[in-house]
Amino acid sequence: MKKNKIIASSAAILFVIFGIFMIGTTSVSAQSAPDFTLTDLNGQKVSLSDYKGKIIILDFWATWCGPCKMEIPSFIKLQDDYEDDVVVLGISLDRGGAKVVVPFAEKMNINYPIVYGDGSVVQAYGGVRSIPTTFVIDKDFNIQRKYVGYTDHKVFEKDILSFK
Repeated sequence: MKKNKIIASSAAILFVIFGIFMIGTTSVSAQSAPDFTLTDLNGQKVSLSDYKGKIIILDFWATWCGPCKMEIPSFIKLQDDYEDDVVVLGISLDRGGAKVVVPFAEKMNINYPIVYGDGSVVQAYGGVRSIPTTFVIDKDFNIQRKYVGYTDHKVFEKDILSFK
């Protein structure tokens, strides 16, 4: 009886651990990225289609999100290293707007465009339910990958090199 409980407990723990690692990565069958127009930190209108022809790392995030903050240095480096071929585009889901996001972006030295998200863009991308959620969009404007939760720098770099 005790042995069966140990086996069942071990199986449950392995299932949970496997599930946690698998939840982060979703390969999607290439579908066209929904275009949108949102306002950036300078009050300018920015459309996703402005970046067609580049690989787009589209990141839904917020200033209060720990894993989101952990990814920012990686996105800054990717923007620096691959600026000719890639654009990182952050979609802030903060409710505080400019008074929260602008000082945060300045403090973090974010070097990529950030726009203020809304319900329509969240729905257009499948109803983003947790953050960070990041999409990798190829040069032909097709969504190739979706990552939910913190994702390591090397994963994005591998995607960039494979879609370049």
